[in-house]
Amino acid sequence: MATMTRFTALLTVLCAIIPALVAAAAPVTAGRFFVEPPTLQCAGFEWFIEGDDDRTASVAVSYRRQGTSQWHDGLPLLRLQHERIVHESAGIDYTAPNMFAGSIFDLEPGVTYECRFVMIDTDGVIGSAERNVLVTTRVEPRAASSGRVRHVYPPGYEGDKEEPAYTGIMQAFYGPGAGLWQPADIEPGDIILVHAGTYLADRRRYYEPMWMHFHGCYHLTKSGTPEKPIVIRAAGDGEVILDGGGVYRLFDVMFADNIHFEGLTIKNCEIGILAGLRYTAGADGLVVRNCRFENVGCAINAQFPGSRNFYIADNIMLGRERPDVLRGWTGILRQHTVGLSDLQSFIAVDINGQGHVVAHNYIAYFHDAIDITEQGAASREDWRACSIDFHNNDLHVMSDDFIEADSGTHNIRVFNNRGINAGQSGLSAQPVFGGPAYFIRNIVYHVPAGSFFKFNIYPAGILVYHNTLIGEWSSPPFFNVHCRNNLFVGTDNPDRPLFRNSSYTSYTTFDYNGWRPNAGDRAQFNWKQARQGRDHRLKDTVGGAWESLAGFTQATGFETHGVLVDYDSFQNVPMPDHTRPETVYFAEQLDFRLAPDSPAIDAGCILPNVNDRYAGHSPDLGALEMGAEAVVYGPR
Repeated sequence: MATMTRFTALLTVLCAIIPALVAAAAPVTAGRFFVEPPTLQCAGFEWFIEGDDDRTASVAVSYRRQGTSQWHDGLPLLRLQHERIVHESAGIDYTAPNMFAGSIFDLEPGVTYECRFVMIDTDGVIGSAERNVLVTTRVEPRAASSGRVRHVYPPGYEGDKEEPAYTGIMQAFYGPGAGLWQPADIEPGDIILVHAGTYLADRRRYYEPMWMHFHGCYHLTKSGTPEKPIVIRAAGDGEVILDGGGVYRLFDVMFADNIHFEGLTIKNCEIGILAGLRYTAGADGLVVRNCRFENVGCAINAQFPGSRNFYIADNIMLGRERPDVLRGWTGILRQHTVGLSDLQSFIAVDINGQGHVVAHNYIAYFHDAIDITEQGAASREDWRACSIDFHNNDLHVMSDDFIEADSGTHNIRVFNNRGINAGQSGLSAQPVFGGPAYFIRNIVYHVPAGSFFKFNIYPAGILVYHNTLIGEWSSPPFFNVHCRNNLFVGTDNPDRPLFRNSSYTSYTTFDYNGWRPNAGDRAQFNWKQARQGRDHRLKDTVGGAWESLAGFTQATGFETHGVLVDYDSFQNVPMPDHTRPETVYFAEQLDFRLAPDSPAIDAGCILPNVNDRYAGHSPDLGALEMGAEAVVYGPR
């Protein structure tokens, strides 16, 4: 009986210990692997898992051009782990998957790459620990070489005409005649060459020559194909002005795929090109290249989450916000612009879906420049906003933000952009649903009423590398954010510390950054984070407030390699005047290259596939590596 009692007691102890031992081991189980639609330069990947409660698993990434022998290292995939994003007033309650996700950058268009992913865990990997996939990047979309050419002339044109000739785009698209009696006459691969002149329809005239019956809209409903798009292009004999005359939308391509707009001037309308509405329909393969938008509320509005593979590049987009005064809609700027808080223009490029590229555009005088549509967490997997590139855009005078990655899910890549003068915030993630969202080598200057980052509504999974950010950073709590090789440069605003943030996760990290605290005796580093794992209410936290970088480092363990910088670290970057927040500054008067004696030189850490081409013994901090090739912002 005594023996049985001892056995029962031992069994009870083992039953208590074994689950704890199993939980401590926490092996990872490799699950579904998914390749997102690639862009011209990047590819995104998702690897779902089970287990790994102790977060000891990692995924190493390497890639090579197919047919070559040398492998190149990529950034490790980011670990996501059930971060829960809850915001009742926004109607958001989303829990990120248990998974890894990430991107490979700096690829060549139209090339096939072998991509290798190796999962490692000291506790063991259940299932296949290695995945190898082939990914072919997209090429810049072009017109077909075999398409028919149609020539369009404005009403009343009396000069020589090339045949076949049409009056207005609608007639060239749908065929000749006195009305819209027949199906669209256009075919995939056709090119509509629009000759110089102003195209302004009298939309109230019954059967007017351009067929803009009352709605005043070019409503295009016939699709091209990726190989044979339908191209609407300026003929090259002078400026082509498509004047909306104040209509709501000038082009509607919601039901037409693979339509290209090239070299056109679109003006005087609320929406230049309507390419999608959230619960209705949307285009695929939209191309807008070398166009100019003037006096528009939105240049391109494309909110449908099922859209794919846009290419919006080398355009000039000019909204209606005042060019001489920086406006805002809350806080100090509203005080300086009394009576001017209503929207004049909204978002220059508002898109949704997957596989898009918005690059090398000059955008000025809008509320926001470039946004992902704020749709909340997508209800369908194929409607998630992922694999989107915003790069090399030149952004000037926004009353709110430069770029919003809001409602992105995975692999939102914001890199090599320059933004000067944003009323409320610079770069936004409000929120990101798991990530990663990448912010890499961006320049932000003068955000007087807010932060250079707007990480609101508790975003999860953000990687912040090599940015040059002039302003302050204050946000509600976020999850799983990692900052390396940035320059955070304050403006001596006495009412705002340089850094005031918190993290719902204990695995948010900061190191190898350069900091320029604001002058004065108030604490410049304010930080709070979960003590262990995830704490969505921050009930058990570590943190505090410190006047110096050294105090911040000693208390948190962050920034053991961080350095102090100042405005003399740059070639020519004066401090924005915080007492005159409405002031407009100009990019051509600023030089963000590092000064030869800057402490930011060689002060960074190596980030594979991000700063492989660094000079010196280590990468420099900030957006511009000393001696590197000049970055082209805006149209090429």
